[in-house]
Amino acid sequence: MTTTLPNILLIDDDTDDQEIFLSALAFIDNQIRCSLAANGQEGIDHLNVSASLPDIIFLDLNMPVMNGMQFLQELKGSHRAKNVPVVIYSTASDQQTIRQALELGAFQFYTKPEKFSELVSMLHSLLYPATR
Repeated sequence: MTTTLPNILLIDDDTDDQEIFLSALAFIDNQIRCSLAANGQEGIDHLNVSASLPDIIFLDLNMPVMNGMQFLQELKGSHRAKNVPVVIYSTASDQQTIRQALELGAFQFYTKPEKFSELVSMLHSLLYPATR
């Protein structure tokens, strides 16, 4: 059985969090492709010009220019990528924020884990659900 490697878009303005995320993906499989965008507008721009859509989008909420909620609204409206699952990956953890993100069409909501091993585990279970 061959599994195709997931193509990921990470939208997060924190470069440290980007590096940790990329390190966790490389730990799982260094062939996984991950594009980066520093805010929601960059994410929309990336999706507009990209030849192929990502398999999954990881989205931070607190960003300049266009935040995660604004990105979700724009994406889920009529964008060609509206059916791509969006996983919220944020430091936010209050119930109102989680509820709002899910109502706007987020697939799942994860508070950024503090430990690298927890991030690896979270990503592995999301990217390879059949092997959990």
